[in-house]
Amino acid sequence: MTRTLAAELATKIDQTVTLQGWLHKKRLLGGLNFITLRDRSGLAQTLIVDDELEKLRGLQTGTVLALTGTVVADDRAPGGAELHDVTVEVMVPVTDEPPIEIDKPLSHDSENLDTLFDNRVIGLRNLQEQTIFKVQAKVLETARKYFIDHHFTEMNTPKLLAEPTEGGAEVFTLDYFGKTASLAQSAQFYKQMMVGVFERVFETNPTYRAEQSATTRHMTEYITIDAEMGFIEFDDLLTFTSGLINAIINNVWDSYGEDLKKWNAHKPVLTEDFPRLSMAEVHALYAKNNPEDYSSEDDLRPDEERWICEYAKKNLASEAVFVTEWPTSSMKFYHRKNAENPAIADRSDLLFRGIEIATVPMRENRYDVLVEQLKTIAHGDPEHPGFKYYLQAFQYGLPPHGGFGLGLERLTEKIVGLNNVKEATLFPRDINRLTP
Repeated sequence: MTRTLAAELATKIDQTVTLQGWLHKKRLLGGLNFITLRDRSGLAQTLIVDDELEKLRGLQTGTVLALTGTVVADDRAPGGAELHDVTVEVMVPVTDEPPIEIDKPLSHDSENLDTLFDNRVIGLRNLQEQTIFKVQAKVLETARKYFIDHHFTEMNTPKLLAEPTEGGAEVFTLDYFGKTASLAQSAQFYKQMMVGVFERVFETNPTYRAEQSATTRHMTEYITIDAEMGFIEFDDLLTFTSGLINAIINNVWDSYGEDLKKWNAHKPVLTEDFPRLSMAEVHALYAKNNPEDYSSEDDLRPDEERWICEYAKKNLASEAVFVTEWPTSSMKFYHRKNAENPAIADRSDLLFRGIEIATVPMRENRYDVLVEQLKTIAHGDPEHPGFKYYLQAFQYGLPPHGGFGLGLERLTEKIVGLNNVKEATLFPRDINRLTP
């Protein structure tokens, strides 16, 4: 018999069907015994008589079953229908008791995260946990469609590099047949090079940072949605990025709004084009409303990021805000200085619900200026193989261009309303965790 999915039961009232999936839960009520089956579409409730129930004696959650029976309408059942007169076939028996219960919400308290991650393989079978990663998949699907609709070409770039893209010590190195290679800190060089080929490119890629940090916002491996576009200027770049985030949020809520209610998640308040505040304005607003004053610093503190997002939600009708006019003292060598005020870079950080989810800058596209910035800011050698081929793209003509790297897990975390980026990661990697 052709397999029927749990979500299809209500369309097959009075028909005989076969479900296949995992034993999710048993409810033994004496004369009435129910088991819940889980498949990719959700849950199905089945009424089991004693003779068939005996086939499940000693079997645990996760047992793979085929259940054949008649579909009966019942408003109390998931989806409004359940299976009666059921014949049970045990396809794969499971006799070991699972380490955690998956038929109820799992604890995400900070003290329970290690237990959550140690049992990730089983815990992800919990329907509420699955929502996190269905949302994440929808983020990727929407982003890809948004890029393609705006004439981007998707690409895949190397993750083994001859020179760290971002510079600094936060890089994983490895022996590469007697040479030293590094794991990519971003797709930065390659996406700029490809502007000279396709003009607009994007990539979803793993990113590696050897950060000695055990915070709620950092990991050593994460996913970045990278994009770069030519023939664009700073204001239009920020407008484009606002459109992407709005498209993602709307599509996620259209698809999983009901599931997100179980996480007490609320659809973000967003404007069509996100408000823009300079770093100096953020420092000043924070100092005016809080005891601390960080105006002398060339970066934002985490508490400033959280505060300014709350301020923007209340006063600017947006839970996302661009922070602009970053000092050149903190810029990367490939960033562009502002033409009117060379003390600042044409760069913005996109903050969303209290955390940075993307850096959105313009790039320096003039070859001579870029070479000079490479030498003076990054102390790099233009003839080094890690830079030589990157510079060739500029030597033979690149237009003004800009882009961003959007953190997939951070965005997912804030959409769902989680407290730690690792909760929005299938199998997180940080300074303490390399398994499962």
